[in-house]
Parts: sequence; structure tokens; C-alpha cells
Amino acid sequence: MRHLIEIGDLSVEEIGELIETANDMIANPDYYNEICKGKKLATLFFEPSTRTRLSFEAAMLDLGGSVLGFSSAESSSTAKGESVTDTVRTVGCYVDIIAMRHPKEGAPLLASMSSEVPIINAGDGGHSHPTQTLTDLLTIKREKGRLDNLTIALCGDLMFGRTVHSLIAAMSCYENVKFILISPEELRIPDYIRVGILQKKKLEWVETDEMESVLGKADILYMTRVQRERFFNEADYLRLRDTFILDTKKMEYAKPDTIIMHPLPRVNEISPKVDSDERACYFKQVKYGKFIRMALIMKLLEVSK
Repeated sequence: MRHLIEIGDLSVEEIGELIETANDMIANPDYYNEICKGKKLATLFFEPSTRTRLSFEAAMLDLGGSVLGFSSAESSSTAKGESVTDTVRTVGCYVDIIAMRHPKEGAPLLASMSSEVPIINAGDGGHSHPTQTLTDLLTIKREKGRLDNLTIALCGDLMFGRTVHSLIAAMSCYENVKFILISPEELRIPDYIRVGILQKKKLEWVETDEMESVLGKADILYMTRVQRERFFNEADYLRLRDTFILDTKKMEYAKPDTIIMHPLPRVNEISPKVDSDERACYFKQVKYGKFIRMALIMKLLEVSK
């Protein structure tokens, strides 16, 4: 039995296999519509979510399986004081696989230690979001045709942005990938990414607090929102939330084939006017997310084509 707690739990070869399966699902959806018939997925979301939770649910339903779960801690026995491990062991008696989101970093890992069914980390605090990263990798592969020889600009909340942390970890495994890290000083990449990945792997990367000066160098611009839920001080959030806003004027600095990505939800860091630009790929990401999660569910349940 395997779990997916962070993107490093998968090898480059396994990620390639998942992308291949997801692409086949996009091309031949009818082939897979009963492949997980009789299987059940639980979505245990102790933190609010729209795309990730519904994406998992749509993925399992499109595989012919069924879904149960909850969408907030208040609607579970956690509100009564039940531990995460007890919740997972209980729910594991009813289902075959669990997708879990939790505001505390490390909670899915702790849950996996006592679970009798596979656990998928659907986001834990500011730490990791491996299925969003799989979604991002599928998006990049489909839109750019490759996962190597790319320059990726990551913009916004790089301190608490778990999608950013997971994406850097994943893309660091491919050849000739360069990073441009755009953020205010207070929201720069944390040391465990800076030292443990960027410096350790001797990657090429730069930090800046200016967007326009580096947009022309990026093959991918990955925007993130400043996350109110990660701040203890409301004044700091309000001061930093509008630091970077991508609008049609700034898009003029980007290359004609640069793709714009965002894990969503957005607040105001991307102008709605950018949505009509053919380089905007963030709603394509949403569509791709269902297919890569379908492929992952099949893999962890050991269901073959």
C-alpha cells in the first residue's frame, strides 16, 4: 500500500506514467468510466476547498466509483475533539482510499502512519500540495510539450505557497530548469526550499521584487495569491496582498509563447481581462486536474487499464 504525502514520493518515471495515463483519459474518457466500479473515495477536508475537493470527487465518479466525506472540520467529529488519526482509521473502515486536506503541516503524514487505506495529501498548511503539482506538470507538458529546458517565474506568496514549494521540488528533477522567484521580501521562499532544493541541487535561480523586468525571460509565469489564512496579522496581509497584479499592460512584457498559470482561487492578482489572452492557462489547469487525479487514484488502488 502506498500513500502520496509529497511529490517526492513519486519518481520521475512514475510521474511520466501518470501524465501518460491522464493524456489517454483525455483522449479516451469512455474507456475508464467503470474502471473503479465498487471502489469508494473519502474526501476529508478539514480546510475549505472548491477545486481540489470537487476535482477528487469528479475524478472518482468518472472512474465509476463513489464518494463520501466532509468539507469542513466543523461538520466532522473533530469538532467533538476526535484526533485526526482516529478519524482516518474510522473512515478507512468504509472506503478504499482517502484524500485529505488539513491546515496543519504534517497532518496527512501522521494520518498515513495509522491508515489501512492509501492517503492522498490534498494540501497541508503551507507545506505541500502534490496533486496540484501533478496538475501543474500535466498542464506544462500539454501546453509547452516538455518538462525540461524551461524558465519558470513564480510570483506572489512564495513563503506560504504550498503549490510553489511542491512545484519547485518536482521541476528540480528535470534538466536545465531555471527559476525566477518574484515576491516581496517578507514572502520569499522558505529556507527548507532555498537550502534543501535550490542550493543543494545547484540550480540556476534568482530572486527579485520586480515583475516587469523578468517577464520576458519566462516560459511560464506561475501566479499565486497572498493567502489571508496564513497570516496572523491582518495589517500585514492588507499591506502585501496587492504587491503584484498581472494585467494586460504587464502581459506586453511576456513572450508570445509564455503560459500563465495559477493554482486558484485568485483574488485580484490576475486581472479578469487577462482571461481572454490565449496564454492564460489557469482554467485549463482546472480541467487537467481531474484527469491527473483519476490517474493517481488508479495507481494507488492498483487498478490497471
